[in-house]
Order: sequence, then C-alpha cells, then structure tokens
Amino acid sequence: MENFYFIGVDVSKKKLDFCVMFEGKVVHEEETANHQSAILSLLHHLEEDYKIDNTRMLVCAEHTGQYTFPLACACKVAECKLWLENAAEIKYSSGVQRGKNDKVDAKRIAIYASRFQDKVQYYERPTEDIERLKQLESERTLYVTDLAKYKGQMKDQKDYMPKALYERKMKRLQALMNDLEEAIQSITDEMDEVIASCPVLFRQRELLMSIDDVGRVVAINMIIATEAFTRF
Repeated sequence: MENFYFIGVDVSKKKLDFCVMFEGKVVHEEETANHQSAILSLLHHLEEDYKIDNTRMLVCAEHTGQYTFPLACACKVAECKLWLENAAEIKYSSGVQRGKNDKVDAKRIAIYASRFQDKVQYYERPTEDIERLKQLESERTLYVTDLAKYKGQMKDQKDYMPKALYERKMKRLQALMNDLEEAIQSITDEMDEVIASCPVLFRQRELLMSIDDVGRVVAINMIIATEAFTRF
C-alpha cells in the first residue's frame, strides 16, 4: 500500500474526527458531522485538495455499531476502501497512551492503519435482508427489555402501596404492556417475513432450530451476528 493516504476516523454519535496521514506524517485534520452527506463532502474535498483518487485512500475506524453506518454508506458511494477494526485491537496495539480526546484518537487510528496495513480487512456492508434483521432485532430487544421492567413493577409493588393507588398504576402499566406486546409481535412477524423471503436464511434458521434448546430468537440472533454465516 505504498503512497496510500491513511485516514483515521474517530466515530461518535454526533460527529467524526478525521486524521489523514501520508508517508508517516499528518497532512490534514478535520471534524465533520456524522451524516452521510457531510462525510461525502469531506472525502471529495480531500480528493480535490490533495489530487488523489479514491483508490489511494484507506479509511480506518473502530467498529462502533450503528454509529458507523453513515461512514460505511459514504465510503461505498465514494468507492473508497473502508476498514472497520475491533476497538480492542487498536487499543492494545498502540502501547502506552498519554492524553485522550477525539482528535488524538483519530491520529492513533491512522497510525494503526499505517503500521498494520498488512492486516487490513476491507469492510463489506451486509445484505439488505441482514440489515433489516439487525434493525428489527435492535428495536425488538428495546421493547422486550421495557416489557420485562413493567412486569417486574406489577409483581414487586403490590404490597408496598395503597390498594387503590396500586390498581390505578397497574391499569396504566397494563395498557403500556399491551402496546409493547403488540409491537413485539408485529416486529417478530416482519422478521419472519424477511427470513421466509430468502431461502438461504430460512434454511439456516431451520437448521439452527433443529439443535436442542435453540429457539427462534437465538437462531435469528446467530444469523444476524454471523451475517448469515459469512463472518466468523
């Protein structure tokens, strides 16, 4: 990867910090909003300012889940290489760290990409079906957690408040739980539709569920985590 521009990106919910290194030196540092259009604009400016094409840019960032989604989309549109690395790999390869802020972290990521370029694994976005399952499962988990919390309230507080107050509270909680159960079922049905529409995913789910004690939820989470068994 000689003459590559290594672009370290520190990702947070609202913004990204970029550090561009070339031949071991920092040549550009910039902060931008964590939106696809803003990231695309920055990448295009780098191409124009440094007279480089997208084939000579390697963008490296820590894999932080959904917050890297705009970056992944922008890199795909710009057709530049993206490397999403495990945060622990970068941390333990950087030695003793002094000082910590987003700008410093972006530089460390750029240095990591430059030093360990032989370990690069280019990121490929999951299929549309896997993306849908990921988003649906994330939403489903949120509602299941809330439902369990409300059920706990119903069991734990009966003996610790006046009966009339408890009954009014339980009525409100029951209404919330009914809505959550309806939402969970709706999401579950949509996930089943996604699985049923893809023969590969359907076959994988059936094979997983043939294992003792592996139910529908565990099977689908295995498919999501491994991206239909294309990743280890």
